[in-house]
Amino acid sequence: MQILVVEDEPDLARHIAGALTRSGHATEVRHDGKEALETALNRRPDLIVLDVNLPSMDGFTVLSRLRQAQSSSRVIMLTSHGDVESRLRGLNGGADDYLAKPFSMDELVARVTVLGRRGGALAEENVLKAGDVVMDVPQRKVTRKGEKIELSPREFEVLQILMKEPARVFSRNDICERIWQREHQYDTRTVEIFIMRLRKKLELDDGANLIRTVRGAGYQMAVTE
Repeated sequence: MQILVVEDEPDLARHIAGALTRSGHATEVRHDGKEALETALNRRPDLIVLDVNLPSMDGFTVLSRLRQAQSSSRVIMLTSHGDVESRLRGLNGGADDYLAKPFSMDELVARVTVLGRRGGALAEENVLKAGDVVMDVPQRKVTRKGEKIELSPREFEVLQILMKEPARVFSRNDICERIWQREHQYDTRTVEIFIMRLRKKLELDDGANLIRTVRGAGYQMAVTE
């Protein structure tokens, strides 16, 4: 993968880039938020390792500008703040994963590897349908009544899991295991964040949710003809 490492600490940035390069990825490093945003929009890397605390523009703002520009680059946020509020802000802003400092370099590489393989592992069917929602898997495009719905890479993956088996009820653990594949510890509460974001984007005309909660069990596509 082409990976952009955005970290203002030169030594840490070098170590991250080195670990990812040794894992077979092509890396580029930026230390400044504005410069990183310009590079990301021009180069369109597959994945961005994005620190929160950056000069000129913080990581949350960089992430927001990327998603506003409909960037499909996957983003792993790095921050010294491991609190829930910061994690939710990153995930709600469109990040695909979140890692609090200090972290193990092996864990970062594992998370990058999982994010990198998800596109091919999930793309077994070209087109999925649930009601009036259509997912073009190869194009990573979702439409409803012909109108495109902008999804982050992680939102796309969660929705793809549900749409592939619309009759099945998926627990939060089921979804986590399919996405992260047990390669690192995950917080099942993050699934609730992605479900909430998907519901907001896929809300039906009558205000009903296309993704319904089965109490005590999990989530299921609520497809109505």
